[in-house]
Amino acid sequence: MAGVEKPVYYWSYLHLDQLLSAQQPLSDPPAHDELLFIVVHQAFELWFKQILFELDDVLAVMGREIVAEKDMGEVVARLMRITRIQRLLTDQIDVLETMTPLDFLEFRDVLIPASGFQSMQFRLIENKLGLDTGHRLRHKGMPYTSVLSDEHVEALEASELEPSLHDHLERWLRRTPFLSFGGFDFWRAYREAVKEMMARDRAVIETHPQLDAEGRAAALAEFEATLASFDAAFDANKWAELVRAGKRRLSHRAFLAALLINLYRDEPIFQLPFRFLTTLVDIDEGFTTWRQRHALLAHRMIGGRIGTGGTAGHEYLAAAARRHRVFTDLFDLPTFFIPRSALPPLPAEVAEHMGFRYGQA
Repeated sequence: MAGVEKPVYYWSYLHLDQLLSAQQPLSDPPAHDELLFIVVHQAFELWFKQILFELDDVLAVMGREIVAEKDMGEVVARLMRITRIQRLLTDQIDVLETMTPLDFLEFRDVLIPASGFQSMQFRLIENKLGLDTGHRLRHKGMPYTSVLSDEHVEALEASELEPSLHDHLERWLRRTPFLSFGGFDFWRAYREAVKEMMARDRAVIETHPQLDAEGRAAALAEFEATLASFDAAFDANKWAELVRAGKRRLSHRAFLAALLINLYRDEPIFQLPFRFLTTLVDIDEGFTTWRQRHALLAHRMIGGRIGTGGTAGHEYLAAAARRHRVFTDLFDLPTFFIPRSALPPLPAEVAEHMGFRYGQA
């Protein structure tokens, strides 16, 4: 019989001696709010660690040659946990904003040249999600890795070579069934429904009583741009040109699969895939919101000054919020939606395969 193990003690299990001694303010004389600044940013990094843990699990599942439907529930659960963590990240900025700009000035200079830009974990999250390196803002004209240690640069460059969640999304969508409906040409029927919808939209613009000539012209120009988007959606070659130009990332087949999942989200077989796509959008939105709040915080704390890391302060952070998004093709999908009432009805045999079937013993 094995001996009784030493009981687990809460303090020791959490290594609180090490954790609570990791806050070492640098200001002299001590600035009261520096401890708050350290605690909040350490909390950010702890949550980044958890996000990476969840992402790695998702990448392992999505990287399989065949992703079983039952495993997608686990993937969605992991991603939804990330969205909850993102809310905490944003809420922590509320706590940081209890520090006033004058309070921050008491210790700001001792931070130079350190900056949140050097958060290796957050850059790793961006790479694992699939942020396009070509869309990254440069740091004073240099690559984002230029301000990091050699060890961190090596880890980040290695992560850029690994398949990202966006890469796995592309492959997963391309394997989606039901893009072909046998004898029923769904995409032709969908295109006819789009034509009718666009004709109604044009008529609304042309007859809208509250639009003057200038407003009508602007609305029609925007309408024509939307019409051009639909033309590309129906033409694989035009879509490929947009991909080559960097205006789209998903392949044409992957885009059609994502569109089909969203249009027929009510079909039982598409409900979990729809949640998956929606959660990816939620994650992109969550980090965009966090970046925007960070930009507002920087503006509030330092005004028009440069950041401690040498960037253009809040302007750089606001630009990153606009550009550092991953799943923009999923955000753009509603451009191609039509009302449920206008959706082409599915053939009976296709609808049967998309539903749940229960047979008698």
